[in-house]
Amino acid sequence: MKRLILCSIALVSCMMLGAQGWTLDECIKYAMQNNITIRKNRVAEETGVATLKQNQSALWPSVSFSTSHSMTYRPMEGGTARSEGGEVVVANNKVSYNGSYGINMNWTVWNGGVNYKTVEQQKLQNEINKLATETSELTIQEQIVQLYVQIMYTREAVKVNEELVKVAEAQYNRGVQMQKQGQMARADVIQLEAQLQDARYDIINSQTQVDNYKRQLKSLLQLDINTNFDVTGEIPSDEKPLEMIPAAGEVYARALTTRPEIESAQKGIANAELQYDIAKRGYYPTISVNASVSDAHNSNSSFSYGEQFKNNLGMGAGVSVSVPIWDARKTRTAKEKALLSKQTAELELENKKNALSSTIEAHWLNANNGQQKFIAADTKGKSQKESYILTNQQFQNGLKNVVDVLQSRSLVLQAAQDKLQSKYMTLMNMQLLKFYMGEKLDL
Repeated sequence: MKRLILCSIALVSCMMLGAQGWTLDECIKYAMQNNITIRKNRVAEETGVATLKQNQSALWPSVSFSTSHSMTYRPMEGGTARSEGGEVVVANNKVSYNGSYGINMNWTVWNGGVNYKTVEQQKLQNEINKLATETSELTIQEQIVQLYVQIMYTREAVKVNEELVKVAEAQYNRGVQMQKQGQMARADVIQLEAQLQDARYDIINSQTQVDNYKRQLKSLLQLDINTNFDVTGEIPSDEKPLEMIPAAGEVYARALTTRPEIESAQKGIANAELQYDIAKRGYYPTISVNASVSDAHNSNSSFSYGEQFKNNLGMGAGVSVSVPIWDARKTRTAKEKALLSKQTAELELENKKNALSSTIEAHWLNANNGQQKFIAADTKGKSQKESYILTNQQFQNGLKNVVDVLQSRSLVLQAAQDKLQSKYMTLMNMQLLKFYMGEKLDL
């Protein structure tokens, strides 16, 4: 019932969010709880915790209880007496029952410190597992913001196309009137109609792109096909992409100290060093102690069960020492492999640093170039829009022909698309630069 209530609340929440639209922050929070990749990494964390508990328990003695019971049939038994285990057993019955009980304790006192180092290594591995989860969380957040920005960009493109459709409709209607008045040829009217259909097609195409980006975002959020999903958010002002872009070197320096994939690679080197330390301890002797308590009884004994348990009670203890002399090169090979693993870990760290540097530089170049393009596209767009308005007015008055209108519309559309693309490209890359510095994603 508790699970049913929680599922119902979650379903209602999803429906409400789907109806109202999800903000970027809501998308990220939901993905952190429901994305399968993140959840699998958390399961790996829990598995590591369980393994650590097992390794810690291995430092202490192990105790086990054993018992065995058997029936013996001697068809030729003639009532003789015999000695079994130091006790005289009188065989009065052809069928006899034997029972034995034992408690055994084993403890590896010293094995070169491998058991303690294994615990230390598992703790380090658990930290690496946690960093893997954090890395996957950051990767998912980065993918979410990229898709979210694409949706916002394409939606604004839809609005631009809708405005152009209105103008194209007015031009087409004006062309029809001019044709009726004999002021325009049928071929020109057909061109205006084609322009109108192109504008409508652009709206459909942009909306299709929005739906596709929403589908990809739903996939990251693990939402199924039946979930009503949409995103919401304020359209960024034109001043936002003009904000100061952080220096690439500053971002990289900060990222080296905050990014989990870098810390994970560093711990990978420490893990390899610890593995080498464990491997060389294969040359050390192993000391273990054992102790046991045992008892037994037999149905053919002349003593009662109580007397048998008393007489057969035995205790023992021992110490064993194992000194490796020749282990078929196992220890030496383990040391060599550990050194090679360390080299691999060092190369992995270098590779991740290079990848991080390249990614940050790419975001910085895209943000810087996008900002410059946005400034140019904004100025160009204003000029093209004013020219288009003037051309349209002249066309309405019969002073411009269809070719002029189509060319002017094409220039306006291209300028608007360039401005939108550079605007959102700049915003996305600026956000990602801040994100790599450890700041929260926020549009």
